[in-house]
Amino acid sequence: MSFLQSLAAAFKGTAARVPLARAYNSPWIMADGGMARAPFEYGRAVRRAYLDNPVAQRAVRLVAEGIGQAALVPTEPDLAVLVTATSAGQALLETLASHLLLHGNGYVQIIKDARGRPVELFALRPERVSAIVGPDGWPEAYAYRVGEQAISIPVEDEDASPNIIHIKAYHPADDHYGAGCLSAADQAVAIHNAASCWNRSLLDNAARPSGALVYDGGDGAGLTPDQFDRLKDELAQAFSGEGNAGRPLVLEGGLKWQSLSMSPADMDFAALKAAAARDIALAFGVPPMLLGLPGDATYANYREANRALWRLTLLPLAAKLLSALSEGLTTWFPDSPLTVDLDRVPALAEDRELLWSQVSKADFLSLDEKRAMLGLAPMPKNLENK
Repeated sequence: MSFLQSLAAAFKGTAARVPLARAYNSPWIMADGGMARAPFEYGRAVRRAYLDNPVAQRAVRLVAEGIGQAALVPTEPDLAVLVTATSAGQALLETLASHLLLHGNGYVQIIKDARGRPVELFALRPERVSAIVGPDGWPEAYAYRVGEQAISIPVEDEDASPNIIHIKAYHPADDHYGAGCLSAADQAVAIHNAASCWNRSLLDNAARPSGALVYDGGDGAGLTPDQFDRLKDELAQAFSGEGNAGRPLVLEGGLKWQSLSMSPADMDFAALKAAAARDIALAFGVPPMLLGLPGDATYANYREANRALWRLTLLPLAAKLLSALSEGLTTWFPDSPLTVDLDRVPALAEDRELLWSQVSKADFLSLDEKRAMLGLAPMPKNLENK
Protein backbone atom coordinates (compact mmCIF):
# COMPACT_ATOMS: atom_id res chain seq x y z
CA MET A 1 0.00 0.00 0.00
CA SER A 2 1.37 3.42 -1.01
CA PHE A 3 1.93 6.28 1.44
CA LEU A 4 -1.01 8.25 0.03
CA GLN A 5 -3.30 5.22 0.34
CA SER A 6 -2.21 4.67 3.94
CA LEU A 7 -2.76 8.34 4.73
CA ALA A 8 -6.22 8.29 3.15
CA ALA A 9 -7.13 5.13 5.06
CA ALA A 10 -6.04 6.75 8.33
CA PHE A 11 -8.38 9.72 7.91
CA LYS A 12 -11.25 7.84 6.29
CA GLY A 13 -14.24 7.23 8.52
CA THR A 14 -15.43 3.68 9.04
CA ALA A 15 -18.87 2.45 10.01
CA ALA A 16 -19.18 0.47 13.23
CA ARG A 17 -19.24 -3.28 12.66
CA VAL A 18 -21.69 -5.57 14.37
CA PRO A 19 -20.19 -7.80 17.07
CA LEU A 20 -19.54 -11.47 16.39
CA ALA A 21 -20.06 -14.37 18.74
CA ARG A 22 -16.88 -15.46 20.49
CA ALA A 23 -16.64 -19.22 20.01
CA TYR A 24 -14.98 -21.09 22.87
CA ASN A 25 -15.11 -24.57 21.32
CA SER A 26 -13.22 -25.65 18.25
CA PRO A 27 -15.56 -26.09 15.27
CA TRP A 28 -14.12 -29.53 14.47
CA ILE A 29 -14.98 -30.96 17.91
CA MET A 30 -18.77 -30.97 17.95
CA ALA A 31 -21.05 -33.16 20.05
CA ASP A 32 -24.44 -34.14 18.77
CA GLY A 33 -26.66 -32.86 21.56
CA GLY A 34 -28.88 -35.47 23.13
CA MET A 35 -27.91 -38.22 20.68
CA ALA A 36 -25.73 -41.28 21.06
CA ARG A 37 -23.39 -40.11 18.32
CA ALA A 38 -19.76 -39.71 19.36
CA PRO A 39 -18.18 -36.23 19.15
CA PHE A 40 -16.58 -35.35 15.83
CA GLU A 41 -12.81 -35.02 16.16
CA TYR A 42 -10.99 -33.82 13.04
CA GLY A 43 -7.71 -35.72 13.37
CA ARG A 44 -9.41 -39.05 13.97
CA ALA A 45 -12.00 -38.39 11.26
CA VAL A 46 -9.28 -37.62 8.69
CA ARG A 47 -7.49 -40.87 9.49
CA ARG A 48 -10.74 -42.84 9.17
CA ALA A 49 -11.76 -41.16 5.92
CA TYR A 50 -8.70 -40.07 3.95
CA LEU A 51 -6.22 -42.71 5.14
CA ASP A 52 -8.49 -45.74 5.70
CA ASN A 53 -11.46 -45.27 3.35
CA PRO A 54 -10.85 -45.63 -0.41
CA VAL A 55 -14.11 -43.93 -1.43
CA ALA A 56 -13.54 -40.78 0.65
CA GLN A 57 -9.89 -40.51 -0.35
CA ARG A 58 -10.66 -40.89 -4.03
CA ALA A 59 -13.47 -38.33 -3.83
CA VAL A 60 -11.22 -35.74 -2.17
CA ARG A 61 -8.32 -36.39 -4.54
CA LEU A 62 -10.60 -36.22 -7.58
CA VAL A 63 -11.82 -32.75 -6.61
CA ALA A 64 -8.53 -31.37 -5.24
CA GLU A 65 -6.33 -32.61 -8.08
CA GLY A 66 -8.81 -31.39 -10.66
CA ILE A 67 -8.69 -27.87 -9.20
CA GLY A 68 -4.91 -28.00 -8.78
CA GLN A 69 -4.39 -28.90 -12.45
CA ALA A 70 -6.96 -26.51 -13.91
CA ALA A 71 -5.49 -23.95 -16.30
CA LEU A 72 -5.90 -20.31 -15.31
CA VAL A 73 -6.66 -17.31 -17.47
CA PRO A 74 -3.37 -15.47 -18.16
CA THR A 75 -2.75 -12.83 -15.52
CA GLU A 76 0.17 -10.83 -14.13
CA PRO A 77 3.26 -13.12 -14.19
CA ASP A 78 4.25 -12.49 -10.56
CA LEU A 79 0.72 -13.33 -9.38
CA ALA A 80 0.59 -16.47 -11.54
CA VAL A 81 3.89 -17.66 -10.06
CA LEU A 82 2.63 -17.13 -6.51
CA VAL A 83 -0.57 -19.11 -7.07
CA THR A 84 0.83 -21.97 -9.15
CA ALA A 85 4.12 -22.50 -7.29
CA THR A 86 4.49 -25.31 -4.78
CA SER A 87 5.11 -24.53 -1.14
CA ALA A 88 6.84 -27.14 1.03
CA GLY A 89 6.38 -29.62 -1.81
CA GLN A 90 2.62 -29.15 -2.04
CA ALA A 91 0.58 -27.46 -4.76
CA LEU A 92 -1.22 -24.48 -3.23
CA LEU A 93 -4.63 -24.82 -4.89
CA GLU A 94 -4.74 -28.59 -4.45
CA THR A 95 -3.85 -28.30 -0.77
CA LEU A 96 -6.39 -25.55 -0.12
CA ALA A 97 -9.13 -27.52 -1.89
CA SER A 98 -8.38 -30.55 0.30
CA HIS A 99 -8.41 -28.42 3.45
CA LEU A 100 -11.73 -26.85 2.51
CA LEU A 101 -13.33 -30.23 1.75
CA LEU A 102 -12.08 -31.97 4.87
CA HIS A 103 -11.95 -29.19 7.45
CA GLY A 104 -14.07 -26.40 6.01
CA ASN A 105 -11.30 -23.79 6.48
CA GLY A 106 -8.25 -22.81 4.47
CA TYR A 107 -5.51 -20.51 5.77
CA VAL A 108 -2.85 -18.97 3.51
CA GLN A 109 0.10 -17.19 5.07
CA ILE A 110 1.51 -14.41 2.88
CA ILE A 111 5.31 -14.53 3.27
CA LYS A 112 6.88 -11.20 2.30
CA ASP A 113 10.35 -9.92 1.50
CA ALA A 114 12.10 -6.90 3.01
CA ARG A 115 10.16 -4.54 0.73
CA GLY A 116 6.82 -5.93 1.88
CA ARG A 117 6.11 -7.72 -1.40
CA PRO A 118 4.69 -11.28 -1.27
CA VAL A 119 7.21 -13.93 -2.29
CA GLU A 120 5.39 -17.09 -1.21
CA LEU A 121 1.91 -18.31 -0.30
CA PHE A 122 1.95 -21.10 2.29
CA ALA A 123 -1.13 -23.16 3.16
CA LEU A 124 -1.34 -23.66 6.94
CA ARG A 125 -2.74 -26.83 8.47
CA PRO A 126 -6.27 -25.70 9.46
CA GLU A 127 -6.53 -27.83 12.62
CA ARG A 128 -3.50 -25.96 14.00
CA VAL A 129 -5.02 -22.49 13.46
CA SER A 130 -7.45 -20.71 15.75
CA ALA A 131 -8.79 -17.16 15.63
CA ILE A 132 -7.72 -14.60 18.24
CA VAL A 133 -10.72 -12.28 18.45
CA GLY A 134 -10.99 -8.77 19.81
CA PRO A 135 -13.59 -7.32 22.18
CA ASP A 136 -16.15 -7.11 19.35
CA GLY A 137 -15.57 -10.72 18.29
CA TRP A 138 -13.78 -9.90 15.02
CA PRO A 139 -10.44 -11.69 14.43
CA GLU A 140 -7.38 -9.59 15.20
CA ALA A 141 -4.83 -12.36 14.71
CA TYR A 142 -4.55 -16.10 14.17
CA ALA A 143 -2.68 -18.47 16.48
CA TYR A 144 -0.74 -21.34 14.90
CA ARG A 145 0.17 -24.13 17.31
CA VAL A 146 2.41 -27.16 16.78
CA GLY A 147 2.88 -29.10 19.99
CA GLU A 148 4.20 -26.68 22.60
CA GLN A 149 5.23 -24.08 20.02
CA ALA A 150 2.80 -21.31 19.16
CA ILE A 151 3.03 -18.15 17.10
CA SER A 152 0.56 -15.33 16.57
CA ILE A 153 0.05 -13.99 13.05
CA PRO A 154 -1.67 -10.56 12.92
CA VAL A 155 -4.40 -10.19 10.34
CA GLU A 156 -2.67 -7.11 8.90
CA ASP A 157 0.74 -5.46 9.00
CA GLU A 158 1.43 -1.93 10.14
CA ASP A 159 0.80 -0.71 6.58
CA ALA A 160 -2.62 -2.44 6.52
CA SER A 161 -1.46 -5.16 4.11
CA PRO A 162 -2.80 -8.64 4.94
CA ASN A 163 -0.63 -11.35 6.50
CA ILE A 164 -3.07 -14.23 6.23
CA ILE A 165 -6.01 -15.15 4.02
CA HIS A 166 -8.83 -17.12 5.62
CA ILE A 167 -11.06 -19.07 3.22
CA LYS A 168 -14.00 -20.84 4.80
CA ALA A 169 -16.97 -22.88 3.71
CA TYR A 170 -20.34 -21.65 4.89
CA HIS A 171 -21.26 -22.57 8.45
CA PRO A 172 -24.75 -21.46 9.50
CA ALA A 173 -23.97 -21.57 13.24
CA ASP A 174 -20.42 -20.22 13.50
CA ASP A 175 -19.04 -16.74 12.88
CA HIS A 176 -15.36 -17.69 12.67
CA TYR A 177 -15.01 -21.14 11.18
CA GLY A 178 -16.47 -23.02 8.23
CA ALA A 179 -18.04 -26.48 8.04
CA GLY A 180 -16.30 -29.12 5.94
CA CYS A 181 -17.80 -31.93 3.89
CA LEU A 182 -16.09 -34.50 6.11
CA SER A 183 -18.32 -33.60 9.04
CA ALA A 184 -21.40 -34.55 7.00
CA ALA A 185 -19.74 -37.69 5.61
CA ASP A 186 -18.28 -38.90 8.92
CA GLN A 187 -21.14 -41.29 9.76
CA ALA A 188 -21.22 -42.72 6.25
CA VAL A 189 -17.45 -43.26 6.44
CA ALA A 190 -17.87 -45.09 9.76
CA ILE A 191 -20.58 -47.34 8.28
CA HIS A 192 -18.48 -48.08 5.19
CA ASN A 193 -15.42 -48.91 7.28
CA ALA A 194 -17.47 -51.13 9.61
CA ALA A 195 -18.91 -52.98 6.61
CA SER A 196 -15.39 -53.52 5.27
CA CYS A 197 -14.27 -54.93 8.62
CA TRP A 198 -17.34 -57.21 8.65
CA ASN A 199 -16.51 -58.50 5.17
CA ARG A 200 -12.90 -59.08 6.18
CA SER A 201 -14.06 -61.08 9.19
CA LEU A 202 -16.29 -63.17 6.93
CA LEU A 203 -13.36 -63.87 4.62
CA ASP A 204 -11.29 -64.97 7.60
CA ASN A 205 -14.05 -67.48 8.37
CA ALA A 206 -14.69 -69.07 4.96
CA ALA A 207 -16.60 -66.01 3.72
CA ARG A 208 -19.83 -67.08 5.50
CA PRO A 209 -21.07 -68.47 8.82
CA SER A 210 -20.12 -71.91 7.52
CA GLY A 211 -21.92 -74.15 10.00
CA ALA A 212 -22.21 -75.58 13.48
CA LEU A 213 -21.04 -78.75 15.21
CA VAL A 214 -23.91 -80.54 16.97
CA TYR A 215 -23.15 -83.16 19.63
CA ASP A 216 -25.57 -86.04 19.96
CA GLY A 217 -24.35 -88.53 22.53
CA GLY A 218 -27.56 -90.48 22.51
CA ASP A 219 -28.03 -90.38 26.28
CA GLY A 220 -28.81 -86.68 26.51
CA ALA A 221 -25.40 -85.86 28.00
CA GLY A 222 -23.31 -82.96 26.70
CA LEU A 223 -19.61 -82.40 26.27
CA THR A 224 -17.49 -81.95 29.33
CA PRO A 225 -15.79 -78.54 29.74
CA ASP A 226 -12.41 -80.02 28.80
CA GLN A 227 -13.84 -81.67 25.69
CA PHE A 228 -15.59 -78.45 24.67
CA ASP A 229 -12.42 -76.34 25.09
CA ARG A 230 -10.30 -78.87 23.20
CA LEU A 231 -12.78 -79.02 20.32
CA LYS A 232 -13.01 -75.21 20.13
CA ASP A 233 -9.21 -74.84 20.05
CA GLU A 234 -8.86 -77.47 17.32
CA LEU A 235 -11.48 -75.74 15.19
CA ALA A 236 -9.83 -72.33 15.63
CA GLN A 237 -6.34 -73.61 14.78
CA ALA A 238 -7.06 -76.10 12.01
CA PHE A 239 -10.23 -75.00 10.26
CA SER A 240 -10.62 -71.21 10.70
CA GLY A 241 -9.02 -68.52 8.57
CA GLU A 242 -8.39 -68.07 4.85
CA GLY A 243 -5.45 -70.52 4.86
CA ASN A 244 -7.71 -73.37 5.99
CA ALA A 245 -10.60 -72.68 3.61
CA GLY A 246 -12.03 -75.93 2.21
CA ARG A 247 -10.06 -78.18 4.53
CA PRO A 248 -11.93 -81.43 5.33
CA LEU A 249 -13.27 -81.82 8.84
CA VAL A 250 -12.70 -85.04 10.77
CA LEU A 251 -15.41 -85.66 13.38
CA GLU A 252 -15.42 -87.94 16.38
CA GLY A 253 -18.35 -90.06 17.52
CA GLY A 254 -21.49 -88.16 18.43
CA LEU A 255 -20.58 -85.00 16.42
CA LYS A 256 -22.58 -83.91 13.37
CA TRP A 257 -21.88 -81.02 10.98
CA GLN A 258 -24.85 -78.78 10.22
CA SER A 259 -24.34 -76.28 7.39
CA LEU A 260 -25.64 -72.74 7.76
CA SER A 261 -26.35 -70.12 5.13
CA MET A 262 -26.14 -66.35 5.36
CA SER A 263 -29.27 -64.73 6.70
CA PRO A 264 -30.98 -61.81 4.94
CA ALA A 265 -29.49 -59.52 7.60
CA ASP A 266 -26.00 -60.69 6.60
CA MET A 267 -26.77 -60.15 2.94
CA ASP A 268 -27.91 -56.58 3.70
CA PHE A 269 -24.33 -55.58 4.49
CA ALA A 270 -23.45 -55.43 0.80
CA ALA A 271 -26.32 -53.03 0.09
CA LEU A 272 -25.54 -51.06 3.25
CA LYS A 273 -21.91 -50.61 2.21
CA ALA A 274 -22.91 -49.44 -1.28
CA ALA A 275 -25.41 -46.95 0.19
CA ALA A 276 -22.75 -45.59 2.56
CA ALA A 277 -20.33 -45.18 -0.36
CA ARG A 278 -22.93 -43.18 -2.29
CA ASP A 279 -23.51 -40.98 0.76
CA ILE A 280 -19.76 -40.28 0.93
CA ALA A 281 -19.70 -39.35 -2.76
CA LEU A 282 -22.76 -37.13 -2.24
CA ALA A 283 -21.13 -35.27 0.66
CA PHE A 284 -18.03 -34.44 -1.39
CA GLY A 285 -19.99 -33.55 -4.53
CA VAL A 286 -18.64 -36.34 -6.75
CA PRO A 287 -20.93 -38.35 -9.07
CA PRO A 288 -20.87 -41.97 -7.82
CA MET A 289 -20.22 -43.22 -11.36
CA LEU A 290 -16.76 -41.59 -11.32
CA LEU A 291 -15.89 -43.57 -8.19
CA GLY A 292 -16.84 -46.89 -9.74
CA LEU A 293 -19.81 -47.48 -7.43
CA PRO A 294 -22.21 -50.16 -8.68
CA GLY A 295 -25.92 -49.69 -9.13
CA ASP A 296 -25.80 -45.98 -9.99
CA ALA A 297 -27.10 -45.03 -13.44
CA THR A 298 -27.92 -41.37 -12.88
CA TYR A 299 -25.66 -40.33 -15.77
CA ALA A 300 -25.70 -41.93 -19.21
CA ASN A 301 -21.92 -42.12 -19.44
CA TYR A 302 -18.69 -40.98 -17.85
CA ARG A 303 -18.52 -37.90 -20.04
CA GLU A 304 -21.77 -36.53 -18.63
CA ALA A 305 -20.71 -37.41 -15.09
CA ASN A 306 -17.37 -35.67 -15.58
CA ARG A 307 -19.11 -32.59 -16.96
CA ALA A 308 -21.43 -32.55 -13.95
CA LEU A 309 -18.44 -32.83 -11.62
CA TRP A 310 -16.88 -29.74 -13.17
CA ARG A 311 -20.09 -27.72 -13.35
CA LEU A 312 -21.43 -28.52 -9.88
CA THR A 313 -18.31 -29.03 -7.76
CA LEU A 314 -14.93 -28.13 -9.25
CA LEU A 315 -15.76 -24.77 -10.84
CA PRO A 316 -17.68 -23.35 -7.81
CA LEU A 317 -14.93 -24.44 -5.42
CA ALA A 318 -12.18 -23.16 -7.71
CA ALA A 319 -13.97 -19.80 -8.05
CA LYS A 320 -14.23 -19.57 -4.25
CA LEU A 321 -10.52 -20.25 -3.77
CA LEU A 322 -9.31 -18.00 -6.59
CA SER A 323 -11.55 -15.06 -5.68
CA ALA A 324 -10.39 -15.27 -2.04
CA LEU A 325 -6.74 -15.29 -3.10
CA SER A 326 -7.33 -12.44 -5.54
CA GLU A 327 -9.07 -10.40 -2.85
CA GLY A 328 -6.31 -11.07 -0.32
CA LEU A 329 -3.60 -10.03 -2.79
CA THR A 330 -5.40 -6.99 -4.20
CA THR A 331 -3.00 -4.68 -2.31
CA TRP A 332 -0.19 -5.75 -4.66
CA PHE A 333 -2.20 -6.90 -7.70
CA PRO A 334 -5.28 -4.64 -7.86
CA ASP A 335 -6.26 -5.31 -11.49
CA SER A 336 -5.30 -8.97 -11.88
CA PRO A 337 -8.23 -11.33 -11.28
CA LEU A 338 -7.75 -15.08 -10.98
CA THR A 339 -10.16 -17.32 -12.88
CA VAL A 340 -10.18 -20.77 -14.47
CA ASP A 341 -9.74 -20.78 -18.25
CA LEU A 342 -12.91 -22.60 -19.30
CA ASP A 343 -11.67 -23.01 -22.88
CA ARG A 344 -8.85 -25.26 -21.60
CA VAL A 345 -11.04 -27.62 -19.56
CA PRO A 346 -11.46 -30.81 -21.65
CA ALA A 347 -14.68 -31.82 -19.88
CA LEU A 348 -16.35 -28.57 -20.98
CA ALA A 349 -15.13 -28.60 -24.59
CA GLU A 350 -18.58 -29.35 -26.05
CA ASP A 351 -20.28 -26.66 -23.97
CA ARG A 352 -17.70 -24.05 -24.96
CA GLU A 353 -17.88 -25.05 -28.62
CA LEU A 354 -21.65 -24.54 -28.56
CA LEU A 355 -21.26 -21.15 -26.85
CA TRP A 356 -18.64 -19.99 -29.35
CA SER A 357 -20.89 -21.03 -32.22
CA GLN A 358 -23.91 -19.20 -30.80
CA VAL A 359 -21.94 -16.02 -30.09
CA SER A 360 -20.27 -15.95 -33.50
CA LYS A 361 -23.67 -16.16 -35.22
CA ALA A 362 -25.15 -13.30 -33.14
CA ASP A 363 -24.89 -10.50 -35.72
CA PHE A 364 -26.72 -8.05 -33.45
CA LEU A 365 -23.78 -8.03 -30.99
CA SER A 366 -20.67 -5.91 -31.35
CA LEU A 367 -17.20 -7.43 -31.30
CA ASP A 368 -16.52 -6.29 -27.74
CA GLU A 369 -19.89 -7.64 -26.57
CA LYS A 370 -19.08 -11.02 -28.10
CA ARG A 371 -15.67 -11.05 -26.44
CA ALA A 372 -17.22 -10.12 -23.10
CA MET A 373 -19.68 -13.04 -23.35
CA LEU A 374 -16.75 -15.37 -23.97
CA GLY A 375 -14.80 -13.98 -21.03
CA LEU A 376 -12.22 -12.22 -23.20
CA ALA A 377 -10.79 -8.74 -22.81
CA PRO A 378 -11.92 -6.00 -25.23
CA MET A 379 -10.09 -5.76 -28.52
CA PRO A 380 -7.21 -3.23 -28.38
CA LYS A 381 -8.05 -0.02 -30.19
CA ASN A 382 -5.10 -0.32 -32.61
CA LEU A 383 -6.41 -3.72 -33.84
CA GLU A 384 -10.12 -2.95 -34.23
CA ASN A 385 -9.87 -1.83 -37.87
CA LYS A 386 -7.45 -4.52 -39.01
